[in-house]
Amino acid sequence: MASLALLTNTVVQPKEAPKLPAAWREPLNTLRLIALECRSAASADLFKACAMLSIKEDTARDAHARALLKCLRQAVYTRPVFFRPGVTDISFDEAWLMRAITAAQSGDADSLSFLIRSRVPKLYQRNIAFLIKGISEQLDQN
Repeated sequence: MASLALLTNTVVQPKEAPKLPAAWREPLNTLRLIALECRSAASADLFKACAMLSIKEDTARDAHARALLKCLRQAVYTRPVFFRPGVTDISFDEAWLMRAITAAQSGDADSLSFLIRSRVPKLYQRNIAFLIKGISEQLDQN
């Protein structure tokens, strides 16, 4: 009984959302804008989207990001959360994606592989890696 009283008197404060690192502001806001546009667009099949992008040499600047954000729901178990551009908080999905993009940019294949395997079923891992690498290459060109 005494342990039950201790449990009910304990007040748990919610954790504050992590703040957006300065280096992620511009690329993440770009992804957030694209995510807003993709909300109203029809979702796409991940395999078809990757096939279309892999045959085009000169894809549009945001083509990989659009394909990823349209197909991400298919590849992860829950609906991804993206905040509006300019918000300083960062969702779990945004942090995961930005860490994956950062790993791809720095050539850290082990971290990229870990991040993808931690959330994406094996069937979709290769396609998600392709799209994330495409986004990182597009960000490097800017």
